[in-house]
Formats: sequence, C-alpha cells, structure tokens
Amino acid sequence: MSAPYAPPPAEQVESDVAQALAEDLGSGDVTAALLPDVADSAYLLCKEAAVVCGRPWFDACHRALDPDVRIDWRVAEGDHVAAGTVLATLQGRARALVSAERASLNFMQTLSGTATVTAAYVEAVRGTRAKILDTRKTLPGLRLAQKYAVRVGGGVNHRIGLYDTVMLKENHVRAAGSLTAAIQAARAMHPALPLIVEVESIAQLHEALAQGCDRILIDDFDAATRREAVRIAAGAPYLGKIPLEVSGGVDLAGLRAIAEDGVDCISIGGLTKHVRAIDLSLKLGPPPGEA
Repeated sequence: MSAPYAPPPAEQVESDVAQALAEDLGSGDVTAALLPDVADSAYLLCKEAAVVCGRPWFDACHRALDPDVRIDWRVAEGDHVAAGTVLATLQGRARALVSAERASLNFMQTLSGTATVTAAYVEAVRGTRAKILDTRKTLPGLRLAQKYAVRVGGGVNHRIGLYDTVMLKENHVRAAGSLTAAIQAARAMHPALPLIVEVESIAQLHEALAQGCDRILIDDFDAATRREAVRIAAGAPYLGKIPLEVSGGVDLAGLRAIAEDGVDCISIGGLTKHVRAIDLSLKLGPPPGEA
C-alpha cells in the first residue's frame, strides 16, 4: 500500500454508507421532517481519549444527504485525542445534519474503537520485533473498514479473506494425511499465493521449516515451548528466514512477555471482534465558547 492509512476504495466506502443510511432512513426520517430545512451548524465531540478513525465514512454519510455540506476537521486520521476534543465542525442543512448523525457516528465510534485498542496493543510491544496483526474475526460487511482501522492504530493486516493467502491448519493437515503433504499440495495448486502453516508441536515446526513457507503459526504453545520454537527457527540452518506468529488466548496483560520471547507477529482477534465503541456525539450549533 502507498500509505499506512489509505482507506478502502471510495466506491467501497460509499457502498458501506449507502447500506447504513438505507437501514436507518428507510422511507424517510420522520423526526427530521419536523425541523425547518434551514442552514445550520454542528460539531463532533469526542467524550473520551481515543485514536481518531473513520473520517471517510463520516464525510460520506453527510455528503450523501447534503452534497454541499462543509466539514472542517480539526484532527487528522490517526490522531490521539483527549476527552472533550472537538473533532470537526459542520455547516449544512439542518435536516440532513440530524438524519446523517447516527450512521456517521456509528462508523466513527466503531472504527475509532478498533484503532484505539490496536494502538494500545502496538504500544505494549514497542521496542520488540513483534508486529500486531488482526484476523478475519470482523463484523459482517465491515471487514475492509475494520482492517483499515487496524492500520490506523498501527497494526498490520493479516489476510483479507480466504482467497488471498493459503493458511493450512489442523483440518487441512488431517485431510491431506500429513503436514508435508498439505504444504506440497498448497504449493502445487497456488504457487503465487503466500503460505501460512499452523503447527501444533516442535516436530511439526521442524517439518514446516524444512518444507518452507511464508510464516509459521505456533498456536497455543506454552511459554517454554514458544521460546524453544523461536530458538529453532532463528538457528541454523533456518536463520530466522521464516517468521513465527503467535495466536490464541492472547490478551493485553500477557502480550509483552510473548513479544519478548522473540516472535515476529502476534495476531489478536479481539481487535475487531470485541468492539467497544468510542463515546462520540454530534450536536447542533457551534462548539461551547465559540458562538
């Protein structure tokens, strides 16, 4: 990617927004219709410390209902902000501002939540070699948006879906008859795709290293076995050429110890699965003290 914060294509953002507005507005906003359709202002307030994420979706929600709306952002995507920060001010039609409110906030609070928790995990491993990865445990329909939020928080995207990376796990190995057979079949059928292999023992680790792949997943290894796996992968004849990834049962409290064992990647399903929305609000009128 050309930039770490590059969002999904505009057509994807617009599709996300169209679906969100359709489910919220239905046949029309009956409450907004009570308001005079006049020019008005609003401001976006962040009520807690957070990493800002979701500006493209927020903008698209408001512009879908009022193409002439003016949105002046006071913070950049990826900024760490304190509670009470005014993120943006808006100038537009009153009805459109309130009709777009919930959909725009839903995107901002969800994506800022993912970016904020990702940033906490990234900070926890700072100074080690470990990168924080996401997983496919995303909200249906919002995978590209959430994976973008992970990047904004400083994390790295794992595979996007089942189509862009071959990932061999226990069921695939069982069906193929052995780990070696599964790796060879994957290489033969998809030679151009990255290959990630999950191993369940040191013996399988040696097998995966000998066969070769792009990354090895040491899932649910205890600390001693994990450190032994790092030693083996870093030593001759492998010399650390194949990165090791840890997944499964990883939380923030135990993260630093795992990273200090020398693994290359730690994947965290909770970045996108356990979403806690950031507390935001959109209020009509100018920000307090700026009237």
